[in-house]
Amino acid sequence: MEISEIQSVLDELNKRLDHFRGSLDLDAINESIEINEAKMAQPDFWNNQEKAQKLIAENNILKEKRDSFLKLEKDYDDEVAALELLRMEDDSDLQTEIEQNLQSLQNDFHNYELDLLLSGKYDSHNALMEIHPGAGGTEAMDWGQMLFRMYQRYCDANDLKFEINNYEPGEEAGIKSVSIRISGKNAYGMLKSENGVHRLVRISPFDSAKRRHTSFASVEVIPEIDDSIEVDINPKDLRIDVYRSSGAGGQHINKTSSAVRITHLPTGIVTTSQAQRSQLQNRETAMNELRAKLFHLEEEKKLKQKQALKGEQKEIGWGSQIRSYVFHPYNLVKDLRTGYETSDTSGVMDGKLNPFIYSYLQWRLAQENPE
Repeated sequence: MEISEIQSVLDELNKRLDHFRGSLDLDAINESIEINEAKMAQPDFWNNQEKAQKLIAENNILKEKRDSFLKLEKDYDDEVAALELLRMEDDSDLQTEIEQNLQSLQNDFHNYELDLLLSGKYDSHNALMEIHPGAGGTEAMDWGQMLFRMYQRYCDANDLKFEINNYEPGEEAGIKSVSIRISGKNAYGMLKSENGVHRLVRISPFDSAKRRHTSFASVEVIPEIDDSIEVDINPKDLRIDVYRSSGAGGQHINKTSSAVRITHLPTGIVTTSQAQRSQLQNRETAMNELRAKLFHLEEEKKLKQKQALKGEQKEIGWGSQIRSYVFHPYNLVKDLRTGYETSDTSGVMDGKLNPFIYSYLQWRLAQENPE
């Protein structure tokens, strides 16, 4: 790597560092930390343990945000100083060390940027995903199965746990529907980009005339909520059905009536679980999913009301088409929101979604903070 190339990379990192600095108000962060630490020093601080723990957690987040940026700034300055030394002394060992440190620094910048992008209220939560094929019979059901596999591969490659709650296979091929719990660091934040309708164009493997078909499938991703978030559910509003598990949903499909379907009568929301070993476990899984869906529904209502008061007309639903996958007459996967596209269709279907996800996160940030 030539010195000019190292300088070029450092110039680019310096621009990104300025961008990070502009998005942080370090003075305000330091002031908040001082105020919090003053509260923590009060003799009655631990009288309310829940409130105390919450304040400590908030303060730790602020300190991590500040300290991570300061470390990034220091590491960048160290690399600039090392390059200046290399200009004065032609030292191959020093150049090798600089190149190695530069690679590490680029990774640190990427991770820091990702942390900034994943600062949404529920980004750190686990994710609940559902895939539903559109009209089109076997063709659409097969497309749903392909998406299911794509997300499974993505989770495997990104240290996310992929658990099937309910799996309904198609009659000939594919799936009728599937619900999945995805857990791990920033699971919801990473996968919220997938909300919407996914469109496939290909030569159908189920058409003897080898004609081109267009298929649709909807993907819904909502954050899983924890016990700290209260959702009021009246037991009288629930219809709970039990039935025998079936299909390829889990490794422990029983012959007993262990599967559970819960219908929330006022909203018509239905949640199902059949992959757990017992009826009790399946009921708990279905109830947790119902709580998350009702909470998400209420959050959407609040957002619509807020936007109506502001006169905003933003699309917040997940029902619109977001991505197009074309396998014929050419290869192209294109996100219709961000414009990001790639011809590596096989890579995408094998779970290489991070470029789409990062582009979406940057696009979403620009939408929320227009210049």
